[in-house]
Amino acid sequence: MSFQSVRNSVNETLVHPEMFYISGLNDLLFANYFYIFLFIVYIFTIFANVFVILLIYFDQNLHNPKYIAVSHLTCADLCTSTALIPKMIEIFLFKSNFITYSACLANMFFVHFFNVIQSLSLAILAYDRLIAICYPLQYHSINTNSRMVIIIFSAWMLCALLLSTMVLLIRRLSFCQSLVINSYFCDHGPVYKLACNDFHLNLIIGFVCIALLLFAPLTFILISYLAIGLALQKIATAAGRQKALKTCTSHIILVAMFYLPVAITYVASQFANIHPNARILSNSLAVTIPPMLNPIVYTLKTEEMMDSIKKYYKRKRNQKK
Repeated sequence: MSFQSVRNSVNETLVHPEMFYISGLNDLLFANYFYIFLFIVYIFTIFANVFVILLIYFDQNLHNPKYIAVSHLTCADLCTSTALIPKMIEIFLFKSNFITYSACLANMFFVHFFNVIQSLSLAILAYDRLIAICYPLQYHSINTNSRMVIIIFSAWMLCALLLSTMVLLIRRLSFCQSLVINSYFCDHGPVYKLACNDFHLNLIIGFVCIALLLFAPLTFILISYLAIGLALQKIATAAGRQKALKTCTSHIILVAMFYLPVAITYVASQFANIHPNARILSNSLAVTIPPMLNPIVYTLKTEEMMDSIKKYYKRKRNQKK
């Protein structure tokens, strides 16, 4: 048998369904209120993140590596919510739980892609704080605007490569039994576990993506703050240490908001049987709430951005006079 005929035989055995069914939060009590809550969260997310992006764009004083990284995080937040929440609301309003096979793969890619971009954005901000505090005199020569753009572009390429591979490997699977995805979107794990044939390779690529795009950035962030802590000990005055640490406060809050819900859900699942609805609810909140709160935290906790807002309102008030 020729290679071509073998390949055709393999392709003929693959069963790709026309539709998947996203179970979502159908069995959840008060699900209607939760979807209304998500709609409100999405509206606030759009306004808050667009406000931060415009503030950084129009204020020349914020055109530096740190705020390039901040604007990148806000774009990732905006895209994550847009990739996820409108589809969830569509399911609620129109009872359209069915999603085509191709649309499911696209949904899987974009939700996971922008979620891990958030993770790498937090690592990039940790890098910025590490250079600023550990090498203050060399900061402007080490961390230039162009270098920050290259780092961000490299992060996008890495995520696109890994997640494209992860999604494309779904196409080697056959789905000949249940087509019900026990999640609130076309989640990678719940989808490949529905397959009839061997999904060992999908399990491996899923683990690789989690390790490289979630745990590796978290490890880098923790190591960065260990180095920052050691550098702070070398600052002679308590006021100097407090001033340096203050520049990290907003970032620490963002890291906690992004990683703690995931860590708590993961640890809890190792010691107890979590009801699927509880897992879905927890994971959906972990993905949708941080994008809304991130711009608020950075605005209120960052002195430069508060100064920019004050200058803007002062200028507007003077124009009215």
